[in-house]
Amino acid sequence: MRDPQQRIQTLLAALYGEPRGAATAARLLAMLEAFAVRHGPPRQSAAGERLTEDDVILITYGDQVQAPGQPALQTLGATLEHSFADIVSGLHLLPFFPFSSDDGFSVIDYLSVDPALGSWADVEYLSRRYRLMVDAVVNHVSAGSAWFRAFLAGVPGAEARFHLVEPGTDLRAVTRPRTSPLLTPFATPTGVRHVWTTFSADQIDLNYANPELLLEMTDVLLAYVAHGARFIRLDAIGYLWKEPGTRCIHLPNTHRVVQLWRAALDLVAPEVLLITETNVPHADNISYFGDGTNEAQLVYQFPLAPLVLHAFASGDATRLSDWARELAPPSPATAFFNFLASHDGIGVVPASGILQPAEVLALCARVEHHGGRVSYKTNPDGSQSPYELNCTWFDALSDPATAEPQARRVERFCASQAIMLALQGVPGVYIHSLLGSPNHHAGLAATGRFRSLNREKWTRAELEARIADPSRHEGAVLQRMAALIRTRRHERAFHPNGPQQVLALGEAIFALERQSPEGDATVLCLHNVADTPQQVPLTLGRAAHDLVGGRRYPAGAQSLQLAPYQVAWLKLA
Repeated sequence: MRDPQQRIQTLLAALYGEPRGAATAARLLAMLEAFAVRHGPPRQSAAGERLTEDDVILITYGDQVQAPGQPALQTLGATLEHSFADIVSGLHLLPFFPFSSDDGFSVIDYLSVDPALGSWADVEYLSRRYRLMVDAVVNHVSAGSAWFRAFLAGVPGAEARFHLVEPGTDLRAVTRPRTSPLLTPFATPTGVRHVWTTFSADQIDLNYANPELLLEMTDVLLAYVAHGARFIRLDAIGYLWKEPGTRCIHLPNTHRVVQLWRAALDLVAPEVLLITETNVPHADNISYFGDGTNEAQLVYQFPLAPLVLHAFASGDATRLSDWARELAPPSPATAFFNFLASHDGIGVVPASGILQPAEVLALCARVEHHGGRVSYKTNPDGSQSPYELNCTWFDALSDPATAEPQARRVERFCASQAIMLALQGVPGVYIHSLLGSPNHHAGLAATGRFRSLNREKWTRAELEARIADPSRHEGAVLQRMAALIRTRRHERAFHPNGPQQVLALGEAIFALERQSPEGDATVLCLHNVADTPQQVPLTLGRAAHDLVGGRRYPAGAQSLQLAPYQVAWLKLA
């Protein structure tokens, strides 16, 4: 890996040409030097082990839990210490900045904390308790931001931060993640101007062909590092660079910007890891690893959720096993970020080419039957196709309208989460997955937005009452999830880069063998995705102990019977 300064200079020359690239590089390096002077030497060598089996990240909104008279971030911290004590080691705080829409992803001010949530001091307190992931919403900014208001007011030079496009421009090739118009008209002192808006009329895409904008956003990332971020999540990064006439997704210059930010952090904060959020097919998704040393250290594992949902819906893990068998991060410096549920829906586009179109439509029908919704995207030919399933993970797995026993629903849910926890990579657990939350129909009715089904927020008293109520399933889910996560965190074989081998032990069994990086610990992970008992033929070369159920098995040939949705993590002696 070349020297970070050389990488910065080379990348900026490729982005902007000479001499503008050289001038931008000089300014960026001066910015980084000033940051290093203010904040001291890097905390950790880039060669150190930056991810371990202990890394489990909780995904939550900053105002997920609220209490009267207390800043929401402080209430969240107190709740994590009391109700979720010592379950996770990391915390992904979804956008906590002043915003105008999309539950935080339309940022008004990148450098301020929403006063309703608290202050930077509250964020820094959480960063001392957990490895903190901060969202960098780098593709777009709120229409209510000072930057865009300056453009609307006709301030000279303000328009350079945005993409202004003539309405007749041919943009048919542009990849659309939504059904809304790509261009939004705005009145300005010089007349109506059409502005690029990938996600909504309130989310204005930023123009990284402007080096001033790139420097401003780099300064934003450094501010997050200064306030305690140890992971920086690059939201919607695939859409960053625009070139009319192309798909405007995953363009070479988008990758160069990510590589530039990686080089900048390698220089002044190598302990900080980049994670890219790209809800796209698998091959495009993993392209953000770069060569394994020069781009993101983590990428979201988007195909996992639809494949796990398909496995439990069909009682057949074959598709999931076939896909997982081919997985491998490109280097020991990278890892997959595994998740099943998040603040967004269950993306189905990443399953294209793995699941058949009919199987995707079956998942859509299943979710709608369970009270969820389906969001669509517009294709280049003008047609629409499913983009994501809007439903909590608990209700996606189990029909809330049936009389199925609560215990069976809990077993199914926790078995699915165990698969995610066992896989090679770093697990991300949405806070609603700690409880198995049902769909929030009142939220959908209030906002009209499908994603509100999966974004319920609580008062602290309400949350604690749900956990304690024996007639509800949330307390049982929390107990089971806590046990699974703590088991994973204390077992070296679950290291994010420990070897992984997917085994063929029957179509209803998702089975994999995990091994520690040192080769001195092995765990055989068995997950029954069916609602019927399964016989699993095994030959154990050594005695084994089930880390989940506690049972011990002698060495030799034997047949294990797994109950419906049973999980067995067999640690070999």
